[in-house]
Amino acid sequence: MLSVPEKIAFILLVAAFGALTAWGFYNLFRAVRRGRPAGPLGPGLLPRAARALLAVGLQLPLYKARPILTTFHALIFFGFSYYFLVNVNDLLEGFWPGYATATTSGGLIGPLNLLGDLLSMAVLLGVLVFLVRRFVTGDQRLTVRSDVRLLPPVQHGGIKRDSLVVGGFILMHVGSRFLGQSLRLAEAGVFNPMQPFASLVALPLQGVAPAALSAGIHVTWWLAIGLIVVFLPYFVISKHLHIMAAPLNLALARPAPRGRLDPAVPVGAPAEAVPGAATLADLPWPRLLDAYACIMCNRCQDVCPAYNSQRPLSPSALEINKRYWLNGNLRAFAGGAASPALLDFAISPEAAWACTTCYACVRVCPVGNAPMADIVDLRRRMVNDGAELDPGLQSTLEKLGKTGNSFGQAARGRGKWAAKLDFKVKDIRKEPAEFLWFVGDYAAFDARVQDITRTVARVLHAAGVDFGILYDAERNSGNDVRRVGEEGLFEQLAEHNIAAMQKCAFQRVITTDPHSLNALQNEYPDHGGRWDTLHYTRLLAQLLDTGRLTLERRLNYRVTFHDPCYLGRYNQGFSPPRALIQATGCELVEMPRNRANSYCCGAGGGQIWMGATPPGERPAENRIREALAALNSGRPDGAAPARPLLFVVACPKDVVMYTDAVKTTGCEGQIDVRDVIQLVAEAMPGGVAQPAAADPVA
Repeated sequence: MLSVPEKIAFILLVAAFGALTAWGFYNLFRAVRRGRPAGPLGPGLLPRAARALLAVGLQLPLYKARPILTTFHALIFFGFSYYFLVNVNDLLEGFWPGYATATTSGGLIGPLNLLGDLLSMAVLLGVLVFLVRRFVTGDQRLTVRSDVRLLPPVQHGGIKRDSLVVGGFILMHVGSRFLGQSLRLAEAGVFNPMQPFASLVALPLQGVAPAALSAGIHVTWWLAIGLIVVFLPYFVISKHLHIMAAPLNLALARPAPRGRLDPAVPVGAPAEAVPGAATLADLPWPRLLDAYACIMCNRCQDVCPAYNSQRPLSPSALEINKRYWLNGNLRAFAGGAASPALLDFAISPEAAWACTTCYACVRVCPVGNAPMADIVDLRRRMVNDGAELDPGLQSTLEKLGKTGNSFGQAARGRGKWAAKLDFKVKDIRKEPAEFLWFVGDYAAFDARVQDITRTVARVLHAAGVDFGILYDAERNSGNDVRRVGEEGLFEQLAEHNIAAMQKCAFQRVITTDPHSLNALQNEYPDHGGRWDTLHYTRLLAQLLDTGRLTLERRLNYRVTFHDPCYLGRYNQGFSPPRALIQATGCELVEMPRNRANSYCCGAGGGQIWMGATPPGERPAENRIREALAALNSGRPDGAAPARPLLFVVACPKDVVMYTDAVKTTGCEGQIDVRDVIQLVAEAMPGGVAQPAAADPVA
């Protein structure tokens, strides 16, 4: 189809723009490799990569949120992926004399033509939907509040321009190719049933002069294929790069547990390396790749409790700022130039301290980005460099260093909660037991939680569970200490606990605190502490299944369950609490945000220790309102509930956060906060704990 001059021109175009593209990719590779070592990728890389590519191919990661928009994205993705074959076919038509497929309806080419025709329509529809969403309807989920730090190029419409360029390219590329097929069919005077849409467009074109049709075929070929070549150098720095970077990001993800943080100083880093991160080069290289995998969809921002509480933290803004700075300084940074401090351009210090480390942003991200990990590394460097901390946080860290607990209480008081029991709780340092119960700070010291802790002990005792505690040998697990960046204190606490536990004789560990569960199960193995660790709800569910725990009373409550971040999203403890609730006979109503999509209470990442309470609705208050809306669903306005309403938790910190939230939202008398163990105890024969609400038993 192409003339000799056209073929020469195309080859020269490919050579020139291909060289520019290769240079761009080379600098991009060098820039990403400026990051710190990331440690070994672990065994099974090829199977993991295959699973990741399959998931991307089916668009499964995107369906974690926004299913309707994801469907339109899938139309674009499937069509654009198929267009690789379409473009190869079009190149053959341009360079191979006599090769033409537009009118073919049989053999292998026929189905290929049909797919090309249908997917062309799908891509055009999908792109139009996204362009309308961004430029016409102005979906607010694509915006970032003005109090969040953004680089000037982003503030001045950089993302919109990029979206317009990429969207325009796809429309021109696919639209030109589709029109070219219609012109070919019109030139041949053929209605090809395997290209129904192109054939319909071709019908009114059949009266056009042959010379004009031939010229149109050439123009549309150049627009469809030549445009790809011209676009390639821009592709390297465009949002469209995510079609390459995202699968790579997912395929190279390390198979570490969710609850295990990267080392403060990466394995393989120079001996003089400082903990944490101050600049881009201090981040592990996969987290520089994160910036290019980001599709700027703001899904992470949607689920961020800090952002939704009007704090100046947007996980997506962090990735976008990293990307735009790299794009603007790619060659210099790739060549060894330093970036400014991340806290000067990527995220503000206030935003870095607002993170609850709830993992929601990481879980929802369809391309495997981990902005939370960047924030923890920033905190590590700030703490290492002696940055000024929130007074409440500073005070708590000092208490932890001196007494081993966040309340600043003497270690000998850690087991005092057990003195009110009518049986002796074993000192596991002195006598063996099947279970070592790692109690945790809030369960041991907070007066609002101690009765619940005693209820756990009574239920375990009644079920014949052989357990003991460390008494004054236990220290804070260090889970949140590590997440506020105090790596040295975390190691000190972990080493003390591991040494104390290794001197004891037990088979498994249980805990009522999901934060302690995470540290013991995921962080301690790197420090020599390896035990089978269970949350108490999992143990009770096992006892219920085996008949060692019996529940006879049917409770007359309408309840909803809040999945704690460190029990659910981090450690997949979704089913046992629900099994226990349902076994008590309570009516369980799920909130819209449940299981992996649960909404953080706002306590994690050291937030519960912060002295200053920021303005705006707190995450726990938002959650109480959500719970009441779910529990009251279907009931006429103003009508009294038929059953008492309960907000059920399985974490000592949740007891504290939500009990306060019920008061601050003015919901006292409408809903009560209970721990799962209180329902279990109430439903046991004879009632281990006394009912606390009217008419609780059916």
